[in-house]
Amino acid sequence: MQLKDKVMLVTGATSGIGAAIAKAAAAAGARLMLTGRSVERGEGVKRACGGETQFLPGDVNQAGFADRLVDETVKRFGRLDVLVNNAGIAHRHTVETATDAEWHEVIATNVTAVFYLSRAGLKAMKRNGGGVIVNVGSDWALVGGRNAFAYCASKGAVAQMTRAMAVDHARENIRVNCVCPGDIDTPMLAAGIAFRGQTHEEGLRKLAEAIPMGRVAHPDEIAKAVVFLASDDSSFMTGAMLSVDGGSTAK
Repeated sequence: MQLKDKVMLVTGATSGIGAAIAKAAAAAGARLMLTGRSVERGEGVKRACGGETQFLPGDVNQAGFADRLVDETVKRFGRLDVLVNNAGIAHRHTVETATDAEWHEVIATNVTAVFYLSRAGLKAMKRNGGGVIVNVGSDWALVGGRNAFAYCASKGAVAQMTRAMAVDHARENIRVNCVCPGDIDTPMLAAGIAFRGQTHEEGLRKLAEAIPMGRVAHPDEIAKAVVFLASDDSSFMTGAMLSVDGGSTAK
């Protein structure tokens, strides 16, 4: 089991990619602390994971929540080995149509919360003698996307934060990598399809036409990449952007 006995903290774990990461990590033997805003969905994911899984509801944008979340993880499990910064949001707009509130919300959730959680997580990992941070970015961290100005900016920031932390903490036995998903069949993707006025099936078909592999991915396929980066199987990887996008950014 790739993550046997490792303690992993996953944000945004109540649906989509986060829920898939939690279930894949549990299957790989991890002891889990999950967080998200929906108590009902979070408790459902917790039950699905089974084993040594805990759920602490909360909003990663709340002041002090990152420190409390990491402290509670260490209190319950004795350590923190892996932090997965997965929580994220998107609004559909260009730079001209983005509101101040939308910009600040996206940056707070996708960038500032990663900073707060990484800072708290690093302190705990240093006490253990090392650890792993996996950031969930996007293919739009690497290339531009239409009608997602703030989201693209935020994920570009996550990519650079990943590289900077990797360089800063490599000699402390702390690896930091980023998974960059393409189009994944999640609630966030569904919102984008609805924004374009398409049915879900029509939207998936249209997206698939532009992807070299000819299909949209399932969240499990991203979760497997996260488990790989969290495990010792990727022991000589740090500062990497791992594209899981069906070839979209290779074009």
